[in-house]
Amino acid sequence: MSKPVVLVAEELSPAGIAELEADFDVRHVDGSDRAALLPAVADVDALIVRSATKVTAEVFQHASKLRVVARAGVGLDNVDVEAATKAGVMVVNAPTSNIVTAAEHAIALLLATARNVPQGHAALKQGEWKRSKYTGVELQGKTVGVLGLGRIGVLVAQRLAAFDMNIIAYDPYVQAARAAQLGVRLVGLEELLRESDFITVHLPKTPETLGLIGDRELRMVKPSVRIVNAARGGIVDEAALDLALKEGRVAGAGLDVFSTEPCTDSPLFHHDNVVVTPHLGASTHEAQEKAGTQVARSVRLALSGEFVPDAVNVQGGAVAEDVKPGLPLAEKLGRIFTALAGGVPVRLEVVVRGEIAGHDVKVLELAALKGAFADVTEESVTFVNAPLLARDRGVEVTLTTTEDSPDWRNVVQVRGTMGDGTVVSVSGTLTGPKHHERIVEINGYDMELSPTDHMAFFSYSDRPGIVGVVGRLLGDQGVNIAGMQVGRDAKGGTALIALTVDSAIPAQLVDVIRDEVGAEMGRRVDLDG
Repeated sequence: MSKPVVLVAEELSPAGIAELEADFDVRHVDGSDRAALLPAVADVDALIVRSATKVTAEVFQHASKLRVVARAGVGLDNVDVEAATKAGVMVVNAPTSNIVTAAEHAIALLLATARNVPQGHAALKQGEWKRSKYTGVELQGKTVGVLGLGRIGVLVAQRLAAFDMNIIAYDPYVQAARAAQLGVRLVGLEELLRESDFITVHLPKTPETLGLIGDRELRMVKPSVRIVNAARGGIVDEAALDLALKEGRVAGAGLDVFSTEPCTDSPLFHHDNVVVTPHLGASTHEAQEKAGTQVARSVRLALSGEFVPDAVNVQGGAVAEDVKPGLPLAEKLGRIFTALAGGVPVRLEVVVRGEIAGHDVKVLELAALKGAFADVTEESVTFVNAPLLARDRGVEVTLTTTEDSPDWRNVVQVRGTMGDGTVVSVSGTLTGPKHHERIVEINGYDMELSPTDHMAFFSYSDRPGIVGVVGRLLGDQGVNIAGMQVGRDAKGGTALIALTVDSAIPAQLVDVIRDEVGAEMGRRVDLDG
């Protein structure tokens, strides 16, 4: 029998190639050359890419035998995961290949900004001996603020502890007890800004974190602060940082990422106290080696029909046909839950009711967890690492199943208890032969709403005129309402408005609406990120 064909579209580590060649027919193509790529994928079983190859719906149309696409790296911006899923193609990446490398690079930038290493190096190479000009500061005894305690943020905190630094962190999705185990004190964002001598960013780029460190925030910091961003461009507002540096409100910065990349010209480059690198966070030989061998192993598992730990769009193992349609819904419910909760719960329960409860529905729990952490951490969340992320954040997770479902044929509910005892829940179902998704419950309020990319939820004391106020405020900002439902526990009691809208609602507008109607809760949900 002929061997399965693996097409390598970009450079892969020699160790990765060697692992593939043992059992597969390995072919090569320049993935950036579209005219060469499309005919090359016609008879292949697996495609391996890095970042230059664009794996679009067109690629899947030409690849009738394709079973798995593997990205030798962390990001998946160049792979159309939705098109792959529709085509029945598994997508895998190497989510842990660069976490050590990224953490070490952040620390390298932090040290470089503290001791003016690049500036001293450049001056000396030009024949200038400027010891006094480039006097630095020590790390020992200083306070470092870590923005984001995901895997990379934790590695950074652990390493900086060896410098005898006082470590504080801001991460609304981490339990205080978990942070305490790491020797880290959780604080609010403003407290971190005020107290920190160094700030290092390790957050995912989401609508909530974009511009998180802007002009307002940079007016709270110590003038001696040094800021490092080796996570994602845009989390630190570059124009605001430039102004703060000009006005002496920030002592220095180390940047590996930028809002637009490649970035070869920026006002920030003109500051002598700014250290910059061209997105080198994942650029080490070791990280490239890990990425190559990890995806090679995933391809081997996928082509042999075994469970694939790093699959991002399917469980990687056998899933009952009746359960498969519920995976995207469960993941959306997880994302909606986290947006509604505004943090990570102490306990999270996934409840599956109805006929599908007779199957193995563990994958629905995994899908819900995957969604719940999708906007929480900078690393890629998969079916396998989602439980680890929950464990690392001190979240107790349970799966409950029952074939009793009085209202719907099948229902999936994600319900969590927060640290203050508050319970947050969201339920959904699939209707009709085309499996249309419906949200059927929010925090105990019955409704029937189709989830869209942009939604918002407000709870308030039931009284006349609220719907009109919400509609007016949204209309004034050009936000069109696609659908709205109102539920209440009793006349004059507590009511809930659920909205689907055509465009993202600005965070400031959510605050305005909440204040205007006196809402107890106001949250927006964006599923397009």
